[in-house]
Order: sequence, then structure tokens, then C-alpha cells
Amino acid sequence: MNSCKNIYFIGIGGIGMSAIARYYNAKGFKVSGYDKTPSPLTHALEDEGIEIHYTDDISYIPNTPEDTLVVYTPAIPKDLEELKFVLTHGYRTIKRSQMLGEITKGQRCMAVAGTHGKTTTSTLLSHIFTACGEGCSAFLGGISKNYDSNLLISGNDVIVAEADEFDRSFLQLFPEMAVITSMDADHLDIYGDEAHIREAFKAFASQVSGTVIKKYGLDITKEDTEARIMTYSFGNPDADYYAEPLEDGHFNLHHPDGIIEDCVVGIPGWVNVENATAAAAIGLSYGLDPTDIRHALASFKGVKRRFDMKVCKPGCVYIDDYAHHPEEISAALSSIRERYPRMKCTAVFQPHLYTRTRDFASEFAKALSMADKLILLDIYPAREEPIPGVTSEIIFKDVTAKEKVLIRRDELMSYLEKEPVELLVTLGAGDIDRFVEPVSEMLNNR
Repeated sequence: MNSCKNIYFIGIGGIGMSAIARYYNAKGFKVSGYDKTPSPLTHALEDEGIEIHYTDDISYIPNTPEDTLVVYTPAIPKDLEELKFVLTHGYRTIKRSQMLGEITKGQRCMAVAGTHGKTTTSTLLSHIFTACGEGCSAFLGGISKNYDSNLLISGNDVIVAEADEFDRSFLQLFPEMAVITSMDADHLDIYGDEAHIREAFKAFASQVSGTVIKKYGLDITKEDTEARIMTYSFGNPDADYYAEPLEDGHFNLHHPDGIIEDCVVGIPGWVNVENATAAAAIGLSYGLDPTDIRHALASFKGVKRRFDMKVCKPGCVYIDDYAHHPEEISAALSSIRERYPRMKCTAVFQPHLYTRTRDFASEFAKALSMADKLILLDIYPAREEPIPGVTSEIIFKDVTAKEKVLIRRDELMSYLEKEPVELLVTLGAGDIDRFVEPVSEMLNNR
């Protein structure tokens, strides 16, 4: 890095890429980059002094390969002109995951991995360290509502990192402690089958030097890692760390050295109590004060697009969630139904990726059937080309919700304007987030 003056990001608007861009911008490097479309996140980066453009144009790339480092993500199409140019014109290039690995070298890395739950858990963990006064730097997969950022910077050597399994990115990390929240089948376009996903998580666990805190029941054993293995759970007293549910979302947090009584997380849902248990387990293993942890959990405001309460008024509730895997949808809808059992739940879902839709169509249908009504949109392709025969219809046909409708993305607002809504939830990882503010405004004005 000593020879670099410029750091150029291809795909700078990605949540992981933008955190690293912010980090090096704060360190005084000249940071710039390309992204396909403007977003609230790219606008925030521009407000911080980072130059961003939205056309695939090599003229924006710094023309000094000798002092320019180019960071890119595997989600970028291989035929992008800017990517092809830097790979063939003498630029030093590095994947985002490798860059995060470089940043964490020689630091006390606390990593959170899992096919779901990792963003809320890592954000909770970074908030615990910060609110307890220890502090940490953090590279998060979502925007913390406590700090309005996906990056925290601290003067100490503790780094909280979200460990992403996509493209085996998390194998660039060698944490001191790690949480593993889940190992469900996902990214089968990368891994092929569930066995290879489990193999990758075991490889990640083998790179942890101190303690692995896994969700109770996950197949990580002493044969997989030399680290100490501890477990956590929501409600299972056989785990080393577990939440004992009380009333109104409160719980006792049991740990090997005692109980933190009458805890509450600042955001609702049993799944967030479980995430809080995992984050608290890392904090307690590190040596943070139990009372401070209790206070930190209560002051946690959540993550944008994770069980994100947008409207809450008599007769109308609107929640937005990033859930894009059947297990995540099931967890989100069960938490929502538990909290609002008497309200009619209308779910809007935008499938993400043709391969994921193909691989989990029946599981999506089962999870989405938990809603009273489903509004299903067309597939958001992201990095993928269409697959013949793979459309939202292969989910829709098996949904057993009382009501269901299949509409195009551009029809959503006009449809919702005529729809009586009691409890609305939007779900998905594509560009469904572009509807959050218009929907919120519409519902608040009713």
C-alpha cells in the first residue's frame, strides 16, 4: 500500500466495497470508482468526497498504473470494459475479499459468518464493543442505524468483520474469534451442492485461532478446528450461551459464568434475540462487562433493511427486510407474525438471482405461504443472465397463501395505492429497496 496514492473501486456501491472505500478515504488515499447505478449509498460516498461515475468508461480510471490499486468484486461482469482494461494494462488488482484480509492482518479480528444472520449479528457485535467503551473498527454488510454507516474506525486493534461465504470470500480471514450463525445451502452457482458449502465453513473454522461460537447443532467439530468451540441458542439450555425467553421480548442471557438478567434488544423479533446471544457471546469471551453488554443490547437501533420498521401507526405497520433465502424469509415472517398475530400480513417479495430461484423454488413457496397475501415480483437478475424456464411463476404456482398475485416491478406502486394494508413487509436483496421510501410516504399519508 505504501506505493499507492490512488485506490479505484469497480463496483464501489456494493455494501462491502463501500465500507473499504470509506476506510481508505478516511486514511487519506485518493479514492474513486465506478458503479452501475446511483443509490443512497453512492450519494453518501460522494458527500464524503469520493468521486463516482455510472458509465463503463476507462477514461475515469487514474492513468498512473504504478501508483494505483484497483479493487473489484466477483459480482462485476467479466466483460465490463473497465475491468478488462485494468487487467491488461499493468494495474495492480485485488478482490474485495483479499483487500479485507489485508486490512485485518495483524489485528484482533472478530468475524461473523453464516448464510444468514451475519449482518445483524456483526452490527450488534460492533455496537457492543463501541457502547461498552472498548471500541472497534468494523466492516459491515449493512448500514448501522446507530452510526448511519457500514464502517466504524477505532484506534485499537479490534476489527469486527462480516465474513461473506459468496465466492469463498471468508477464506481470506484468519480471525481470533468467530461466530457461525448458519450453514444452509445457498450460492449453489458457486458451490454446486450443500456438501461443498459445509466444507467451506469448516475450512473457515479451521482458520480461527481462539474461539468459534457456533449456533447449537451446526456440524463444526474438534476435527475441523483447533479453536475452542462454544455454542449459542435461542431457548435451548444445552447451549453454552442461550436466551431464556421472558415476556414482551425480554430474556435472561445464560452464559458459562452466570446469567445476565432481564435483557432486551432494541429491535423486535426472536431472531434478533438469537443474534444478540451470539454477539454477546463474543463480547463475554473477549472480557467485556456483562452489565455494559446488557445496556448495549437495549440501545441497539438495528440495521437498515433488517427487520426495519418503516411505518408504525394504528392500523398500519410496514417492515422492510433484506431476506432473500427461504430460511431468512421464514425467520422474518415468523417473527413478524409472532409480534402482530391479529393483523393481516401482506408480503411483497422480489426473487434475487435466477439460480437461487431455480434451486429453492419449492422452499421459497413454502416460506412465503406464511403470509396471508403474497405480492410476487419478477426476478432481479443481478450478475446473471436469464435461464430458460426460470421465472417467478415456478415459485408462485406452489404458494398456498390465502391470496396471491404475480405482478411486474413497475406495477407495484400503483397496485399498493389501491391495496388496503394492515401489516406490510417487503422482502428481497435486489432493487426492491428503491420502493421503501415511496411506500413509507404513501402509507404515512393515508
